[in-house]
Amino acid sequence: MEINKIIQGNCLTVLKTLPDNSVDCCITSPPYWGLRDYGHDEQLGSEKHFKDFVNNLCNVFDEIKRVLKDTGTCFVNLGDSYSSDTKGTGGPSDKQLSNKGSMYAAKKFDTEIPNKCLCLVPERFAIEMVDRGWTIRNQIIWHKPNQMPSSATDRFTVDFEKIFFFVKKPMGYYFEQQLEKSIWAEFDKRSEVKGGVKSNGKTATGNYATNKVAYTEGGMRNIRTTWSVNTEPNSEAHFATYPQRLVERMIKAGCPENGLVIDPFFGSGTTGIYARKVNRNFVGIELNPEYVEIANKRLFKELGMFA
Repeated sequence: MEINKIIQGNCLTVLKTLPDNSVDCCITSPPYWGLRDYGHDEQLGSEKHFKDFVNNLCNVFDEIKRVLKDTGTCFVNLGDSYSSDTKGTGGPSDKQLSNKGSMYAAKKFDTEIPNKCLCLVPERFAIEMVDRGWTIRNQIIWHKPNQMPSSATDRFTVDFEKIFFFVKKPMGYYFEQQLEKSIWAEFDKRSEVKGGVKSNGKTATGNYATNKVAYTEGGMRNIRTTWSVNTEPNSEAHFATYPQRLVERMIKAGCPENGLVIDPFFGSGTTGIYARKVNRNFVGIELNPEYVEIANKRLFKELGMFA
């Protein structure tokens, strides 16, 4: 298996050619259901019913599960859409709004869901993944502070998407704890244990406890599951790419140094770009040859000879 390369083709077909237990981590953002037509017969997201989409998507992750090592992790960013009784499913996310693919303006989707109702596709996907043997460790909320305004006046503006953190095996998977500074540590009684010093240097009844309690030394704490990260539009990309800061946390937590990350919906290549920046390797799979060209240009622009 060649590493640090983009393989052009149907991800399910390509994955079946890859060896078992060969990949450390999967990080990806699949096409969202019923929002964009990319003009390819084999594309995901164009299924008439969301149940077919969920089934087809989980078939891809059956193969991801096979190629992952027993220590493997998998992060999936998946957005939702609204049911519509006039066309498509409506309510595209900012990721989809700037896609080169056209909106499904004429195609009617069969949702059996009331008009204007959220389809809850991410939740349906997560449940099916668990039914197929995955263990889900977290639902992460990707909060987007710079979310574009919405034209909707009868609901709140949606400014988040979900990221699901799955593991192949419930025990023994690779995970490097990610820490963040907490401004509340010195005020939180859980951070005090007998015979220590507070962060201001004064003798106290306790110091910062280990991460088995609340905080590590210096007032650091385990990163929470709401991540506020701005989107990063890219003039060369086929959509507003998910940002490298978002990929950073997933790669550092779920893939060891010199390990191998796979992205079966490689798109404009963000997963691969950041993987190389932090000494991880990648395999990208992308159906559309135009997007392969875009990703290769981005890789060279950001990494040069190290691409």
